[in-house]
Amino acid sequence: MARFLLIHGSCHGAWCWRDVLPHLHAAGHRARAIDLPSHGDDPTPAGAVTLDLYADVILAAIDAAWDDGAEDGPLVLVGHSMAGYPVSLAAERAPEKIARLVYLCAYVPAQGLSLADMRRAGPRQPLLDAIQRSADGLTFTIDPEKAVEKFYHDCPEIAGYALPRLCPQPILPQETPLMLTDAYGSVGRHYILCTDDRTIPPEYQSTMTGGWPEGRVSTMDSSHSPFFSAPAELAARLVRIAEGP
Repeated sequence: MARFLLIHGSCHGAWCWRDVLPHLHAAGHRARAIDLPSHGDDPTPAGAVTLDLYADVILAAIDAAWDDGAEDGPLVLVGHSMAGYPVSLAAERAPEKIARLVYLCAYVPAQGLSLADMRRAGPRQPLLDAIQRSADGLTFTIDPEKAVEKFYHDCPEIAGYALPRLCPQPILPQETPLMLTDAYGSVGRHYILCTDDRTIPPEYQSTMTGGWPEGRVSTMDSSHSPFFSAPAELAARLVRIAEGP
């Protein structure tokens, strides 16, 4: 039995894992999803959110007691999209608490670069025309007219559930450079590349994982939101990663 902690990406919340959690539970595993600060039901003001705070919340969730009374141990930490940065920082700070680090069509940090730096350095920026920056410069939102095209084009039926839940994304965490050491490098990393992603270019996902060991990168024929378009397949993939080397 494995433990999974699922971390959402920009403008989303724990709600986006709604369809994946039941599959992980049905397979006999323990799994939970959390809201990062200022996302979902979390009331933290956007101006108070930092990349460090994201990592603090993730580590607190790892340390929190689980309700089933089973013995806790290192877990599988899954980060979607922008969550590649905070899950990496969490692994840097406490590698002994994480058995596997899974990037789900996520940004893999490059030394000394922020997530925004990496997005700008990509071969193209398909999300750029959907970003709406707030007047105070603290957050951005996604144009609701373009959200389905960018996030959910292969599962448009989810729009009625997802679009009202999309929230402003604090900008500061994404403009914060990250430096990682061998502590982070000691954690086993896996990547799930989404071949029909219209938010992070699939070819860029491939570039970010160049040189990774064989078997550590797998693909799904999915949009940027496999948790909605293929939740059973995604859950099965996570279980295989948890049970593998």
